[in-house]
Amino acid sequence: MPQKAAAKLKSDGWTIVETSGFLHLIGPLWQRLVDGHHEFALVTEDKHHNRRGLVQGGVLMTFADRTCGMTARHVSGKPTLATVQLDTHFVEAGKIGEVLISRPRVVRSTRSLIFITTEVTVDKRVLAMANGVFKILKSE
Repeated sequence: MPQKAAAKLKSDGWTIVETSGFLHLIGPLWQRLVDGHHEFALVTEDKHHNRRGLVQGGVLMTFADRTCGMTARHVSGKPTLATVQLDTHFVEAGKIGEVLISRPRVVRSTRSLIFITTEVTVDKRVLAMANGVFKILKSE
């Protein structure tokens, strides 16, 4: 199933995001640009399941955090940001094999903080809603 979903994403114009560390264990993450807005995808696999056999809530939170953070980095043009707050509301369970989609949107941007919101969806179902605040860090 993951290979079929990955082939579909690729044919629909998605590309794999280069990741390392913890995110590399969760991914691969996919991205594409639609009407000037970044969209992100994650094909859920067996490694993403919880004890009930559904998508682990931490996967949804990590996906929301990472996609909002990537959007904040793109909007700010700054290479280093940190999540200072991420509020997540779980709405519905995801099933293994489904493709998660995140379409982050900037709510407000200041010189030091970026406020972003996203919904993690599968087709028309909303699995989670997240609002994040990202701090622009000084370059080292």
